[in-house]
Amino acid sequence: MTGDPQPISAQARRGLEQELTDLRDERRLVAGTLHDSVSVGDQADQADELQRADQLERLDRRIEDITVRLRQAAEAGPAPTDEVGVGSTVSVRFPDGSVESLQVGEVAEALDQTLVTADSPLGRALLGHRPGDTVRYDTPDGPATAVVVSIGGPPTSS
Repeated sequence: MTGDPQPISAQARRGLEQELTDLRDERRLVAGTLHDSVSVGDQADQADELQRADQLERLDRRIEDITVRLRQAAEAGPAPTDEVGVGSTVSVRFPDGSVESLQVGEVAEALDQTLVTADSPLGRALLGHRPGDTVRYDTPDGPATAVVVSIGGPPTSS
């Protein structure tokens, strides 16, 4: 992928926005447990304070990462519909004749079986291709192929 801002799908945007809301809520809770005074008690109390401060820093970094990614996605605009890119929804026909609608994203969600990451073998193979193109990629069982049926909507008949 290039350094240019990359679009994301509406589903990925919703997921990032929800994660951002959750992180901000968690940050408020953690920040509320930190003490303002320099002297916080015994060593165990000080260790707890340091652990919460570290947690706060991790939360702040993730909040910033998500905020930047959402801003970049807004700058990038909608996912392309003329060729497969990050954020595209693409219908793919496999050699057994099955057709699946997949989303090409940056980060896989454990429960989302329709999302392929742009750095996975199939995701990399799909990037830059158009309807009618055959792509080749590697699987644990060996080389495989698939045909791009359509981009951005339901499969077209072919």
